[in-house]
Amino acid sequence: MRIGQLARRSGVSVRALRYYEEQRLLESARTSGGQRDYPDEALDRVQLIQDLFAAGLSSRTVVELLPCVSTGVATPAMLDRLIVERDRIAARIEDLTRAQTRLGHVIENVAAAKATQD
Repeated sequence: MRIGQLARRSGVSVRALRYYEEQRLLESARTSGGQRDYPDEALDRVQLIQDLFAAGLSSRTVVELLPCVSTGVATPAMLDRLIVERDRIAARIEDLTRAQTRLGHVIENVAAAKATQD
């Protein structure tokens, strides 16, 4: 699939896809005309990259961890890093859930105060 099609299907800009290639996060073949040609699996790869970025991983970290996604094999060091990142994400989810709950209470209190004023 061409870069424009991958961009549309993934919701990621063409510029971002080029950046992913520069960072060795994504690979493409070149057509005889020099256009990028991505395999169908590139869509899943882009979505994974986006998820990992959203979770706070840097492009450098993602580059280090992606080989085990492709091969299903990880060195002990890679496995340790995967576990560390998973645990960091889990802790962040707990922080976000706590903040969400607190904001929910604030909204309830504000709404209740507004209702008594009306």
